[in-house]
Amino acid sequence: MSVRELVVLGTASQVPTRHRNHNGYLLRWDGEGILFDPGEGTQRQMLRAGVAAHDLNRICVTHFHGDHSLGLAGVIQRINLDQVPHPVTAHYPRSGQRFFDRLRYATAYRETVGITEAPVDADGDLAVTPSYTLEARRLSHPVESYGYRLVEPDGRRMLPERLAAHGITGPDVGRLQRTGVLGDVTLGEVSEVRRGQRCAFVMDTRLCDGVHALAEGCDLLVIESTFLDEDARLAAEHGHLTAGQAAAVARDAGVRHLVLTHFSQRYPGSEDFERQARAAGYEGELTVAYDLLRVPVPKRR
Repeated sequence: MSVRELVVLGTASQVPTRHRNHNGYLLRWDGEGILFDPGEGTQRQMLRAGVAAHDLNRICVTHFHGDHSLGLAGVIQRINLDQVPHPVTAHYPRSGQRFFDRLRYATAYRETVGITEAPVDADGDLAVTPSYTLEARRLSHPVESYGYRLVEPDGRRMLPERLAAHGITGPDVGRLQRTGVLGDVTLGEVSEVRRGQRCAFVMDTRLCDGVHALAEGCDLLVIESTFLDEDARLAAEHGHLTAGQAAAVARDAGVRHLVLTHFSQRYPGSEDFERQARAAGYEGELTVAYDLLRVPVPKRR
């Protein structure tokens, strides 16, 4: 059975706390695992969450601030130590190539796995697989930053009443699905579009076009909300979002499940983040993330 879920490895922003590790998010998507923004301590958080190096197929770094990337060294070395048998691809801003190189070879180790480097330098598609297309969009932060989105290809949902009206049953249904036509009946006459699922990761950024493009129509949006609304000036100055801003983006984009994360250590609790997100008019499912939380991707409508 396929699994699509978010595993939250860390939820702190620049400074970790007793209860929040630096960033780290694993998206399990059927048989693949995509690790986003492995901050310091990610390797240990993976152990606590039951995530193995063998689970990783891609690593996506939004930008090269330490809380989003210092865990790369440990994760890459663990991939090699465990001799992961499948290819692993790393995406990151091309402008940070020197940082990626330093982290990849931060210390001596035996390199047993060929990690494919696939840096990002523009908006667009990064990878197309049968299960998803991985997209990137430029964000607005003091250093170059990109957000990522997975988009599943649209499928078709067969409509039993229309099949019955045309007398199509049994193996003929499968033939129609494979060929698109059966006699004088087309697939479009007896089915409807089943929209593919969409998940986006929006980390450190001010409000910008990229934020809205990534969030549009998402089933699951994981987005930073470093500050509360009363500190909106600080958020803009440092290139971040507030809880209300993040929720307004989700509201306008029709997001089904909003996950807020990347919290400043200045706030002792999480209740105000939820309150301000609701005050912004977001009515979908809402999660204020905490370390080691698992969030299933919403089932298709």
